[in-house]
Amino acid sequence: MSLPIPGEQVRGSKTGKPIMALLDLLGRTWALGIVWQLSKGNATFRQLQQRCEQISPSLLNTRLKELKVLQLVESTPNGYQLTLTGQGLFSVISPLGEWSLQWASQIKKDDV
Repeated sequence: MSLPIPGEQVRGSKTGKPIMALLDLLGRTWALGIVWQLSKGNATFRQLQQRCEQISPSLLNTRLKELKVLQLVESTPNGYQLTLTGQGLFSVISPLGEWSLQWASQIKKDDV
């Protein structure tokens, strides 16, 4: 699977609209979870693997490479961390966490 680059064909968009490239990336297994976990602070590979519910090392390695190429994550002497761009992304998606709690509560109330 190729890297979702804005301006290039991605899942859902032949023209690679930036939003579609982002949704392609975040829709990949554990991509969003890694961003979410790194929002809590730096983590070594093993720490991040544990935070991500024991994600396989090969999948974690693949996602970290993708997120690094797309300038959302960087390696530091203290492990991996979000870049400024990654922090900006998290500030946009963070409200979804609160919204999802309200949504889940509503679903339980309605006994769907």
